[in-house]
Amino acid sequence: MARPTGIKIIAANRKARHFYELLEFIEAGIVLTGSEVKSLREGRVNFMDGYARVTDGEAFLSGVHISPYANAGYAQHDPDRERKLLMHRREIAGLKAKMEQKGLTLVPTKLYFKDGKIKIELALAKGKKIHDRREDLKQRAVNRDTERELNRY
Repeated sequence: MARPTGIKIIAANRKARHFYELLEFIEAGIVLTGSEVKSLREGRVNFMDGYARVTDGEAFLSGVHISPYANAGYAQHDPDRERKLLMHRREIAGLKAKMEQKGLTLVPTKLYFKDGKIKIELALAKGKKIHDRREDLKQRAVNRDTERELNRY
């Protein structure tokens, strides 16, 4: 029997690009319980206040809400618990150094299945100011209008 290959996206954090300037992307594994995996297969996850932090040489994902699985019975999980991220020690040390030196945040951008395992894509991000966000919206509107005019001719 062939193993499943490829990537199937469970959820994407579309607001991350709005609130942050994403600089560097990192893939990590994530420690989950069985009911969390079942819930993720249904796509029941919310990234809204999600971030990752590094403590004592370990990385943890906080603020990501994985809804309880309806058929879990008594073995229900806490939807807002901190989840450990699986990364090499050198990767974690490098991330921590960049976060401390440059004042960056580690933001989850995607959750997906890769070869049957659940992976999370994290991004080193710098927070945008309100005027930066407004400027991005204006630029997107101008690009959309010019594209529309070019297609017309």
